[in-house]
Amino acid sequence: MIEAKSIGKFFSVVNEKGLAEGLTAVLNVSITIPDGKIVSLLGPSGCGKSTFLEILAGLQAPTDGTIHIDGKLVLEPLPATRKEQIAYRRRYRFISPLANGVFRDRPKHDIAMIFQDYAVFPWMTALQNVVFALKLRNAAPSFAVGGAVKLKKREIEDKALYYLHKVGLAASAYKYPSQLSGGMRQRLALARALSVEPKIILMDEPFAAVDALTREKLQDELLRLWDETAGTGNPVTIILVTHDVQEAVYLSDEVVVFSPSPGSIRNRILVSVKRPRARTDAELAEIHERILAMFQYDINQEADYSI
Repeated sequence: MIEAKSIGKFFSVVNEKGLAEGLTAVLNVSITIPDGKIVSLLGPSGCGKSTFLEILAGLQAPTDGTIHIDGKLVLEPLPATRKEQIAYRRRYRFISPLANGVFRDRPKHDIAMIFQDYAVFPWMTALQNVVFALKLRNAAPSFAVGGAVKLKKREIEDKALYYLHKVGLAASAYKYPSQLSGGMRQRLALARALSVEPKIILMDEPFAAVDALTREKLQDELLRLWDETAGTGNPVTIILVTHDVQEAVYLSDEVVVFSPSPGSIRNRILVSVKRPRARTDAELAEIHERILAMFQYDINQEADYSI
């Protein structure tokens, strides 16, 4: 279970006059996400969705609030006073960089992240990209904490091929990303994320760079793979950032609508339509229209404010 409590994120920025000023990207966001659900974070550009996703991943520390996954703290809020800075430094730099790497900075949570720009290594083949992720997980000091068994070299390659096959890339295992289409590169990113068998997958606009037809195919592929994990008794939790209302409604168990900047939760909409779903389902269309109406209201309010 993911629990976010009163998350805030404040950035210091320099304006056109060269003076420092503040920007609040995320404001007082609290949400609980049960295991095995697909949840979309939806909202206008610049509303803090991606920032919040990176805080969930532990890639950014919140300015305020805490994130717990299965009861474990992801990252503490950044220290705001000198006293807090001293205490923070003592906790996280207590022996040496080497000791920190072994004891403090090791991964605490079973998370994989997929970015909009694929983030695959262009100098590696599709197979090497997946193998690399598996080797990193295999070498992590915390790998065996959950009882996982380290894999041998041949087992790593077999597992990489297995997940490439799952996403339909077995025949392209020895091709480089430059030899793959945009949709194939995104499937490669998905195979790499799935190969480490995480409990949580975080996705930041993963299908934004592909055409509409490929996007729909990738959405269905994601649902198929997610459904397979549910069949194992250990369903993966997926949190998806998107601007596409139809995508959010079609994929999700819940759509979390963010307000314009600073980002806060404007509404939470449960999507109880049974799977498999049809994109033309009347109930999905009704939810789609409700969310569009919220967006239109926000746009009109902003327009009135600027006049």
